[in-house]
Formats: sequence, structure tokens, C-alpha cells
Amino acid sequence: MRDWFENLEAREKLFVSAGAIIVALSLIYGFVWAPLDKNHAQVTASVSDWQRSLAELRPLRGSVQDASANTPSPAAGQQSPIIVVDQTLRSRGLEQFRRRSQPTTSNGIRIEFENVAFDDLVLWLGDLADQYGMHVQAGSLSAGSRAGPGRINATLTLERAP
Repeated sequence: MRDWFENLEAREKLFVSAGAIIVALSLIYGFVWAPLDKNHAQVTASVSDWQRSLAELRPLRGSVQDASANTPSPAAGQQSPIIVVDQTLRSRGLEQFRRRSQPTTSNGIRIEFENVAFDDLVLWLGDLADQYGMHVQAGSLSAGSRAGPGRINATLTLERAP
């Protein structure tokens, strides 16, 4: 190969040398630089996603600390279920949708709702579970008679673990 190259004219040597350099640079780019650059772009995107997620979660840290400060005292867990339900319904603005509530046991209550927003009802149930340890033992849900989107009729039996 060296003999062949040496026998070329000067212009041919220049042309072959330039071609060899271009091929070498292409191989370096294709097998070394491009994979490294691709991994760099993926890592950069991943870092920016994590930073965006952290920025979204920072405001929630304050609300979690506020919620733990607002957690009722153990005496609130001793309140009768009817008082707990009444207070929490009023705080969530769901009192107007309650049709009937009736104690079932010393730790239970049956509540009927009419045309209540499903999302609001679920949030209220989450409050009861988190703050008072009351959980749904039985329930039935149906579309509200004057149903708008997301409006339901519900009958729920809630109980607090003794």
C-alpha cells in the first residue's frame, strides 16, 4: 500500500490524503462523538426534568408542613362521628348536598347525599380518613337526578376503627 501511495502523482497524493482524513474524521464522529453527544443530550434532558419536578414540589412542602400543624389533637378523634361529619361537611361546603345522616354504631354513621360533586365527595372522604381515621365500610353511588357532569347520589356508611 505504501508503494502504491508513493507511486502516485503529487495531486493524486493530495486527493487520497484529503479523502483519508475525511474518512477518519467521519469514523471518529460516527463512532465516538455522536454516541457521547446523544448520551449528553439525554442526561441534560433528565436533569432539566428533575429540576422542573423539584420546582413543582417545593410549594407543596410548605402545605404539607401546614397540614401537619393543622392535624387535630387526639381529642378530635374522640368526637362522635355525627359531629365529625357535620364539621367536615361544613368546612368542605358539602352540607347542602346531605339529605340524611344517621348514627349506626358508636363509631359509625350512614349518610345520604343528593346531586353532590363526585370529586368533592372523594376529597371529603380523604379528609375523614387522614384526620379522623374514618373509612367507607359500605356505599352505593348512582347518577344524580338533576345530574350535571360529575354529579352523583351517594349513600355511604362510614366507621372509625375503635
